Amino acid sequence: MRFQTELVPATLIRRYKRFLADCRLEDGREVVAHCANPGSMMGLAEPGMRIWLEPNDDPKKKLKFGWRLVEHADGHFTGVDTSVPNKALRAAFEAGAVPGFERYATVRPEQKYGASSRIDFLLQGNGLPDAYVEVKSVTLSRQVGLAEFPDSVTARGAKHLAELARMAQAGHRALMLYLVQRTDCDRFTLAADIDPAYAAAYAAATGTGVETLCLGTHICPRGVQVGAPLAVVL
Repeated sequence: MRFQTELVPATLIRRYKRFLADCRLEDGREVVAHCANPGSMMGLAEPGMRIWLEPNDDPKKKLKFGWRLVEHADGHFTGVDTSVPNKALRAAFEAGAVPGFERYATVRPEQKYGASSRIDFLLQGNGLPDAYVEVKSVTLSRQVGLAEFPDSVTARGAKHLAELARMAQAGHRALMLYLVQRTDCDRFTLAADIDPAYAAAYAAATGTGVETLCLGTHICPRGVQVGAPLAVVL
């Protein structure tokens, strides 16, 4: 998927109130950007970082910039917008480009299921069991080449795993899909030290038949594309 408008480079001044970031454009102007990421953004919100913003002229939006990428000193990128994975994955599912799910012809996003929950994608196909897919955006990396989830405690994430487990026990396919929004990682693991309860919920869910798939991404200021599977190291 391509970004709707051309991204512009900036320098991060500070991130605050979770969803706001003060930034300095290359022409010296200081602007406030929307940060579409409720997580801790560990290692990705340090003042002075080079970032990329998406301008908009939508009169309905109070803020005229959205923070989309962090550019690292080694030339790699991390996508920080948590809405991007579902958009990119929807295109990949519809194109039959997600390994193991190529035969599912119908892709239904944001479907109600379980106990007052919504699944990111419900996949359906003739002669195939329904597939319930929960997506998580992965941006944390504390070791070279190793991506981790979560970057903060997530009771909501543990609830999603329990819902998936119930779908697997009912005879459906249930998939926990981690999309790594970093170009510098080739492996994935759980950050059990950050959220032991999530790691325990994951172990319980996979014990019921919940599948795991971790995919990489190709990210640059032009857009984001779903990449190949990454090794899962647990």
